[in-house]
Amino acid sequence: MAAISRTLAEFTHKLKYGDLSEDDIFQVKRFLIDTMGCALAGSRVEDTEIAIKVYHDLGGKEECSVIGHDFKTSSYYAAFLNSLAARAMDYNDIYWKADPSHPSDIIPAAMAIAEARHLSAKDFIVAVIIAYEIEMRLCEFAEPGIRERGWHHATLTQFASPYAAGKLVGLDVDGLVRACGISGCHNLTLGGAVAGKLTMMKNTVDPLAAQSGVIAALMAEGGYTGTEEVFEGKEGLFHCLGEAWDVDKLIGGLGERFKIGDCSMKAFPTEALTHSPISATLEIVHKHDINAEDVKEVTIRTIHRAADILADPSKYRPESKETADHSLPYCIAAAIADGQVTPRQFKDDKIHDPRIRGLLDKIKAIADEDFEKAFPAKQCTHVTIETNDGKKFDKQLDFPQGDPRNPMNREQLETKYNSLASTVFDEGKRKALLEACYNLEKFDDFADFMKLTM
Repeated sequence: MAAISRTLAEFTHKLKYGDLSEDDIFQVKRFLIDTMGCALAGSRVEDTEIAIKVYHDLGGKEECSVIGHDFKTSSYYAAFLNSLAARAMDYNDIYWKADPSHPSDIIPAAMAIAEARHLSAKDFIVAVIIAYEIEMRLCEFAEPGIRERGWHHATLTQFASPYAAGKLVGLDVDGLVRACGISGCHNLTLGGAVAGKLTMMKNTVDPLAAQSGVIAALMAEGGYTGTEEVFEGKEGLFHCLGEAWDVDKLIGGLGERFKIGDCSMKAFPTEALTHSPISATLEIVHKHDINAEDVKEVTIRTIHRAADILADPSKYRPESKETADHSLPYCIAAAIADGQVTPRQFKDDKIHDPRIRGLLDKIKAIADEDFEKAFPAKQCTHVTIETNDGKKFDKQLDFPQGDPRNPMNREQLETKYNSLASTVFDEGKRKALLEACYNLEKFDDFADFMKLTM
């Protein structure tokens, strides 16, 4: 049998723009709009600004735009900086099956090659479809997921990003195999990046894995070799991470339909498993006009990993944005105190707001066995708010807004985009970029599209 990396390479090499449906192309545009909003706002957060200063000082060939800034850098540097900007606010897309991931983290890797080589937007669209397809399949084929084994999902991205970048570089099947082997040998990422007290690395490890795909594709183009049996070979992924793998979920039926439409968007700038509880809490708060001062206790029934990862002791005393947006108690407290959960709720003054912090110890997360059995097909939660006068209000949800079964409509998507992009662009520039996303396939030179991001 062919190596798994070769099967993925054959799919990648064969795929053409003409193979895509109108809906596939529209989904790329939707996720591009979402990513552009996230990246523009994310270009001004502290971790991105630190990275931009470091990379700017390093220099590099001026061939690719840095989103939200007025300078260009190399394709390798731009892939990381733009991916970090998209990821920094934890507000871009989410796909969670056996494992979680944010496939849009790879979009900037495709952007970098498409811009540097003056390829068409149609070429870029195909690369994005490939990125989502392979990344999302990677999330499904581990049993249990690699996150359950102590590894971060950037471990998966290292295998998807070289195919998206390699498609645009123009690699043949052998070249794509080499690129996967190059990237796949050196980006296994510890789950510690998102465990306990969180740091800036939470949002950095996946952009690093996305960037790796660019350099792997460029090296493969030059003839550099990489391990072909990087998945199934001796001391490959399967051997080193152990447990079971459903290979058919990774390579079965490639090209029959595309998974991008199954990916979710985030209605809140927080860890994905907080979304159903936030949605339920906000519905209770607004329906019954509950104030922070009214609350005696909040009980959240959720799945095991949400109770474990998002409500451990460190999450009850968050001191940074990175911990707060992965803290179920904080997100619920903010929803009750402010009646909303937006990027504003993760500023330092809000994180230390007495009204929010006064609620933290009143919030309890309980793992529910039935909800665990339903996951990931459903993201069930049950929230009960008990008030000081003895009344109890509750709400159960099976999935949050932004899920494909409850998708953000055009108005909601544009509202999110404009609220984020307005932190950097005036109305004219926001409209121009939005219109360009909706008419993406008309750009014969992707560099012309990228001019609108600066």
